[in-house]
Amino acid sequence: MRPFAQAANGGGTGTGDAGQIEYRVAHLRDRLAAEELAELGVRAEVRAGSVVVTGTVPSAECRETLLRTVHEELAGLAVHTDVVVAETASPDHAEDLP
Repeated sequence: MRPFAQAANGGGTGTGDAGQIEYRVAHLRDRLAAEELAELGVRAEVRAGSVVVTGTVPSAECRETLLRTVHEELAGLAVHTDVVVAETASPDHAEDLP
């Protein structure tokens, strides 16, 4: 995983911040499911005071849109992303079977 954004307060969160982080992550999930992405194959969860976003998207353009949305929704939080692009191109050669 690679860091996407670092928290302005050094990554630490107090007990009062936990609910706020969960709320922001829930709002991100809603946006990912409802907006132009309609991306349900991506997970966002809170782990040890930071947010981890994982999953697979169909194109590099979708990945960039997803990362931009994550950055907008979770600005100021420590976020780690592991979002990969699915290989959807047809094979360039026949498969050799034994």
